[in-house]
Amino acid sequence: MVLAEQHPASVLTDNSVLTVTPAAVSIIRDLLQQRAIPDHALRVFVTGGGCSGMQYGMAFQEQAEAGDTVVSSGGVRLLVDPASMMYLQGATIDYADSLIGGGFRIDNPNALSSCGCGHSFKSSDQQGAADSQGCGTCGSY
Repeated sequence: MVLAEQHPASVLTDNSVLTVTPAAVSIIRDLLQQRAIPDHALRVFVTGGGCSGMQYGMAFQEQAEAGDTVVSSGGVRLLVDPASMMYLQGATIDYADSLIGGGFRIDNPNALSSCGCGHSFKSSDQQGAADSQGCGTCGSY
C-alpha cells in the first residue's frame, strides 16, 4: 500500500482495527488545516491514570513509529502503538458536538466500565482493581 512506502517496514497499515466516524474525520481534517499540519496524523493512545484506571489520549504526530498500526479513513491517518492497540482493537472514534461536553468519544468494546466523562475506562486486566471513585469532570461518584 502507499502508506507502507512512507513509513518504516515494521509499520502495519490496517483499516479494520479501528473505526473512525465521518464526524470525527471531519473534525480531524479541520484541526490539521487550522494548525497548518496537513501531512500529520492523529496518534491515539491509552495510558494509565484517569478515574477508571486507564485514559485515552490524542496528539498530532508527523510520522508513524516502528510497530505502529496506521489507520486511514476519509483522507486522515491515525497512529496506534502496539500497547495501546491491545486496548483499542475494535473501538470506534466519534465526535459529538454538544453544548455540554462536546468532543471526541471512544466507544470501546474492550472496556469493562467507563467513567461518565468517557475519557477513562477499566479494562479486563484491571478487573480486580478497586472501584473507581469517579472524577470531577463527569460527576460519577
